[in-house]
Amino acid sequence: MDIRGFIETSFLDWDGKVAAVIFLPYCNFKCPFCSNGILITDPGSLPAVSLAKIEDFIKLRHDFIDGVVITGGEPTIHPWLPDLIKRIKALGGLVKLDTNGSNPNHLSTLLANHLVDYVAMDLKAPLHSRYHEAAGVKVDLNKIKESIGLIMNSGIDYEFRTTVVPTLHTEADIEEMAKEIKGAKKFVLQQFVPDHTLDEKLRIIAPYPKEKLLTMVEIAKKHVPNTIVRGV
Repeated sequence: MDIRGFIETSFLDWDGKVAAVIFLPYCNFKCPFCSNGILITDPGSLPAVSLAKIEDFIKLRHDFIDGVVITGGEPTIHPWLPDLIKRIKALGGLVKLDTNGSNPNHLSTLLANHLVDYVAMDLKAPLHSRYHEAAGVKVDLNKIKESIGLIMNSGIDYEFRTTVVPTLHTEADIEEMAKEIKGAKKFVLQQFVPDHTLDEKLRIIAPYPKEKLLTMVEIAKKHVPNTIVRGV
């Protein structure tokens, strides 16, 4: 198992919970606005974190930590992900998975075996040709749609989330995405942070002002009533 980052305590990565965060390397997307670029392009430059060290920390702080967030990179590209989750859940904590939804077969296995308690799936753009631009690679949109369906019918808590980038997303795009997940439990519009983006050209792009994001929230609420903004 290759772990390239660990945050012992986070109040930001799982709404309402205190969580530890595990970062896995590599991703099958190359989103230009990604802020974890080093995990994608050069994870070997980051020190490896031993699972034993993480397990020791969770055991020590089990009365304070509600659960563990597994993020990346893209966790579902790793065949050993279920074994990692089983090791964590054996310690009695909850597990939240961050995913881009590109691997519904792996996601289905995790859900069927009750290995995750919460899923946060990133929606990059409306489900048409511009999705590839936002993801930085050619994407099988049928797999994205399959993952959306799996998550919405899973019976567990979840959210869909979109990092709103001025050069990529308009109000019309946000409404279209909300329609595509109509009836979802939660839709999160995340503020774009230009620092350290994978595409250096985006580092000079100013994020949308808070008022613009709040307008987008109201538009999305027509289709997903529980739409919120994060990061402003």
